[in-house]
Amino acid sequence: MKKLKFGLLPRIFVAIAAGIVCGFFFPEWLSRLAATFNSLFGNFLGFIIPLLILGLVAPGIADLGKSAGRLLALTALLAWLFTLISGFGTYFAGTLLLPSLLAGSHFTEAATAAVTPAPYFTIDMPPVMGVMTALILAFVLGLGMAYTHSRHLKGMLDDFKAIIDRVIAGIIIPLLPFYIFGIFLAMTQSGQVASVLGVFVKLIVVIFGLTVVLLLFQFSVAGLVARRNPLRMLRTMLTAYATALGTQSSAATIPVTLAQTVKMGVRPELAGFVIPLCATIHLSGSMMKITACALAVSMLSGHPIVGETFAGFILLLSITMVAAPGVPGGAIMAAVGLLESILGFDDTLVGLMIATYIAMDSFGTATNVTGDGAVAVIVDRLSRSQRDDPPAEQQPHPTRPTPHTPHNASAPLPDMPRDNDPTSDKNKY
Repeated sequence: MKKLKFGLLPRIFVAIAAGIVCGFFFPEWLSRLAATFNSLFGNFLGFIIPLLILGLVAPGIADLGKSAGRLLALTALLAWLFTLISGFGTYFAGTLLLPSLLAGSHFTEAATAAVTPAPYFTIDMPPVMGVMTALILAFVLGLGMAYTHSRHLKGMLDDFKAIIDRVIAGIIIPLLPFYIFGIFLAMTQSGQVASVLGVFVKLIVVIFGLTVVLLLFQFSVAGLVARRNPLRMLRTMLTAYATALGTQSSAATIPVTLAQTVKMGVRPELAGFVIPLCATIHLSGSMMKITACALAVSMLSGHPIVGETFAGFILLLSITMVAAPGVPGGAIMAAVGLLESILGFDDTLVGLMIATYIAMDSFGTATNVTGDGAVAVIVDRLSRSQRDDPPAEQQPHPTRPTPHTPHNASAPLPDMPRDNDPTSDKNKY
């Protein structure tokens, strides 16, 4: 009998519901036990985040630069630009829409801390380096390996990345629901869970609306470049969107994304290159969710929202997420360090961000893979224009002479033998 797989998203929902229910009747000793676990897990997150950034970002940059050709550079640039446009567009739309939608809702960290019982004990886990130090070191090592083609250092960092992937998949992700449980347990005991759940619903509606706008924009750009109907292309890619909603994984959806991209007229060999690459580097949907969630959590907690600060956050996040591991919630785990170092989120706000993000994880993944098709269409068109052969969609004109139709033109047609060519066989014409 096949074992039933209980994914991360259902476990997160169960953890949220259990935390709310248990918050009404848990005795103090059980609440302190949950607080102890959250303290230890939060300290471990603080310790592992710089190592996570170093282990994921440095090999990711090196992999992109190792075979940096014109096609690769074009694909990476388009994916990065779409991700940036998603982040800044979400920021401006969020600052306009969220204040009125979240009016009356608030989340006070001090109130939650005052009600939550103290942990039985705590263990200090200081990180080996700061988040920004890890990020800069990752950039230096990644770019250096790309230019020097260092196989030994790259092999070491690949092994280190494998260790970090195992830590995320084997420790952080399995224990994450218990961490979320403790957070919602504390929020229920402090009386703030109702406002937070109301924000969840409003935020899902806003993000879904922004998703529609983003996909229409991406395929409108693709339609202008390729001179095709954007709505027809978007309709073709909806199969990949629906598949990603179920798989919650860009990698698992690659076969469907690839098939639908070829149906849009993209050359199969180019689609086979662009789609797997974009599954890693095109994260406009994930950027939208993280930016919207960060804005909402900042407004709820009373954190100041400074445009320059969020601009730096979006720019760094667009690079950091490239190395997000292929597990549910990987993008938000790669963003935790930036949330703490740039936006000033503490463990409670980071946990709230993680819960909010994962609750909508499938929407971001579906947006990512659907937009991959738009990137492939643009790259296909631009790469065709740089070739000598005409685009595939431009069929021969109906009035052009064929081998069975005599012509009296003074100059021969391209690719046809001239009259004075000794190899010419005029009897065929």
